[in-house]
Amino acid sequence: MIGKVPAHWRIMALFFVHALAAGAIHTRIPDVQLQIGLSEAELGIVLMGQPLGALTMFLFSSRLIEAFGPRKIILWLLPLMTISAALVTVMLHPVAMFVLLAINGVGFSVTNIAINVEADRVEASTGLRVMNTCHGAWSIGFLLTSLLGAALRGLHVPPAIHLWALSPLLIALLLVVVLPMPSAAERAFSGKARRKLAWPTLATLGLVAFGLGAGLVEGASRAWSIILLRDSFDAPTWIESMALPALLATMAIGRLMADPIIERHGPVRVARLLTTLAIAGLVLVVFAPHYLFAIFGFALVGAGICVLYPLMLSAAARLGDRPASENVAATTLIVQMINLGAPALIGAVAEGLGVRMAFAILLPLLMLTWAMAGRLAPSTPQGELATATR
Repeated sequence: MIGKVPAHWRIMALFFVHALAAGAIHTRIPDVQLQIGLSEAELGIVLMGQPLGALTMFLFSSRLIEAFGPRKIILWLLPLMTISAALVTVMLHPVAMFVLLAINGVGFSVTNIAINVEADRVEASTGLRVMNTCHGAWSIGFLLTSLLGAALRGLHVPPAIHLWALSPLLIALLLVVVLPMPSAAERAFSGKARRKLAWPTLATLGLVAFGLGAGLVEGASRAWSIILLRDSFDAPTWIESMALPALLATMAIGRLMADPIIERHGPVRVARLLTTLAIAGLVLVVFAPHYLFAIFGFALVGAGICVLYPLMLSAAARLGDRPASENVAATTLIVQMINLGAPALIGAVAEGLGVRMAFAILLPLLMLTWAMAGRLAPSTPQGELATATR
């Protein structure tokens, strides 16, 4: 019976497992920071390891996925991502943490593109819009692993015990989901022959301008939301840990509800409404007088950015000027190039001006997202840059 699970349910389960594997380390970063003795600026530099590792793979990831298929890529590299995260908790040195996060970034980047490409292929072969629901399943997985981390932090369970106990369970779950999974047929494209490297085009750059703000806000919240509550308020440890789950819970709910709403009202209108909500939430985070306001602010941010990044990836996959894997890889490449410097910048601002100001510098990027939402319009010409407004 397990092999007869419909393709769209299996790809949703795969997103869920991917999130469980990717998210476990994030709730323990504040603990590892204290164990190693890193300042905020030093932590920001060390956190650059993950986007640096990801960046090295994005140009080649499309060729790897096309050569081996999403299924094999996931089976090989998702365990690598899980084990590298666990090693961070026992190899307590800044250089070791940087290298392990880089390896983690390699596994995350290629598997992330692989599951998004497979979701797009399922959409193309079944006629169902499932991309945002898949990302909703991802958010639920990330939420659950964050809540587990929050509970274990409250119980003072060491990060090493947490991640090493979790690793074999995640690998076993991966095998159950992926081994019976057939690969969906590749989406047709009308462009020229495949390229060796997934270079960005004007169309993908326009989509990056739309999705960048949401990606950076989500990434900053994963790494720094708990630290903001820890440094700004006198709150119990378990309360500090609830900032990230608050964001992830509203992201999950929003993504699970998004597909029929987007079908009814269109991606541009939905994106602009949600971006307005994200801006309001981030302003509340920056100026929160109490930790409850900050947690509520992160919840608003999560609701606001919930489908912005998936909409960017889905629009890239649907461009049709070349294989979907190339456009998804090229779009994600530019985001990760900017992500490479983001942790150091946020860390430097956090050390010099406080973590609140580190979040404040992300507000202009969300304003850019609002302005560039017209790139999601279905009428955007393939391979060309459409007009900025609609």
